[in-house]
Amino acid sequence: MLRIYCLIALLLFGHTTFARQRLYTRADTLRGTLLPERACYDVTYYDLNLKVKPAEKAIAGYNAITFRAVQDFSIMQVDLAANMVIDRILYEEYQVRFRRDGNAIFINLNKTVPAGKTGTVKIYYQGQPRIAPNPPWDGGFSWEKDKQGRPWIGVSCEGLGASTWWPCKDHPSDEPDSMRIYCEVPEPLMCVANGNLSGVVSAPGNYKGYDWRVSYPINNYNVTLNIAHYAHLEDEYTAADGEKLAVDYYILDYNKDKAKKHFEQVKPMLACFEKRFGKYPFWRDGFALVETPYWGMEHQSAVAYGNNYRNNEFDFDFIIIHESAHEYFGNSLSAKDHAELWIHESFTTYAEVLYLECLTGSTEKTIEYLKKQRIRIRNLDPMVGQFGINYNYWRDSDIYFKGTWMLHSIRHTIANDTLWYNTIYDFAQQFRIQSLSTDEVIAFFNKRTRKNLTPIFRQYLFHTQVPQLEYKWEQKGKKTILSYRWNAAEKDFNMPVWVRTNKAADWVKIFPKAQWQTLTDRKNKQPDLQFNTDLMYFKPVEAVSR
Repeated sequence: MLRIYCLIALLLFGHTTFARQRLYTRADTLRGTLLPERACYDVTYYDLNLKVKPAEKAIAGYNAITFRAVQDFSIMQVDLAANMVIDRILYEEYQVRFRRDGNAIFINLNKTVPAGKTGTVKIYYQGQPRIAPNPPWDGGFSWEKDKQGRPWIGVSCEGLGASTWWPCKDHPSDEPDSMRIYCEVPEPLMCVANGNLSGVVSAPGNYKGYDWRVSYPINNYNVTLNIAHYAHLEDEYTAADGEKLAVDYYILDYNKDKAKKHFEQVKPMLACFEKRFGKYPFWRDGFALVETPYWGMEHQSAVAYGNNYRNNEFDFDFIIIHESAHEYFGNSLSAKDHAELWIHESFTTYAEVLYLECLTGSTEKTIEYLKKQRIRIRNLDPMVGQFGINYNYWRDSDIYFKGTWMLHSIRHTIANDTLWYNTIYDFAQQFRIQSLSTDEVIAFFNKRTRKNLTPIFRQYLFHTQVPQLEYKWEQKGKKTILSYRWNAAEKDFNMPVWVRTNKAADWVKIFPKAQWQTLTDRKNKQPDLQFNTDLMYFKPVEAVSR
């Protein structure tokens, strides 16, 4: 059955650019594909209500899913990990039947829901959610202890899926318009989730309930719980137009003084991102950093921070900058399919480069930073993955580092920084709080820059081959003749490059094609050819040995 289902998945959703064969299960397809039982409805609101039991490493409660029918249906699919126990499911306050298929739940509503109608299903459940083996890369719940031996709990589930710990429509194309997260924890622990804290109440058994409200659409994997002995620091950021943004830090109580100093870099970062991408996209919910027992994660309006208050050699904290940039790319502007998580990671990793420009104003520093990223490119898989399949593509480092070099290369293909900055800004604004596809990204950049960038995007996104600039040269009297052409997987690859015949010569911009072209230098008899690989990601290859 597994082999047959994998073959079906590859036939339906495959493309031929994969460098490594992967096997997928029925569960991967049920999670990654919008089958009719999922496509039939859109989620408008989640009301997640949980009690967390640290001693048992368990949770219990319900999620009420409010939806709008896209078409007539009577059976709907919701996702929840198979190890979590469903006690009962209600529709319009009546208990309804359901069946499980692994991590998928098919709910029979006992009546046809007509297109356009709204309704709510409430799923009561309990269990011990998956413990994270290596968060955030291999996620789940982290049941840790702080330095004083007190509970310190966090959740990370990108790629793995939010349905590992709460029932939802676990597909990136569908986000609720807003959400409530109510969490009860033993006193004196505090629970920090997404959005704004609207109230704290006493609950039975020496528990306290924390009521958080998210007022924007939110990716399922961005929904989080953070539970610890937190101290709360309040600050605010003033935007260019004078509007005030609430800035909050939730840190372990004994790190309060350290955090106050270290997080001074947050407001300059927000100013830089406002300049390059527009105002912070979740303004009503505020910006927060929450100290976590794992490295970091872009949880919307509650960014996970676990880098131990350390700056890198470029004098900024990589986790603060990277995870906060995800508020624009990944949280506000989101991919429609798991296969397109390059949209999240490539633009976010490139945002680090733009932040370093803001910080230093130095081109040399940004090139140095980019070179450190380049050595981590592996070229094992295309950056665009397999459609209709749930798979942790974000673990493949090329969607970070090859992605940022793709954008760096496109920037220098455009060769107009004013246009480039305006394009990135307009991109973040036009698709603010929206989902989009790879094709929509490419179409936007083509239209905004008035250039055909499609072959360049496709070369890096859909192929593993590094574009090779083949060259050869010959001496004819006092002239040096350089011949060159592209050897690339994408037929119409058309990226320009800069070349000089020796260190004393000026850089010359050439426009290679798949056919041989020539450049004649009448001044230099003994060429020492140099190609500027600081601006583009390609490999010069001499076609004829000398």
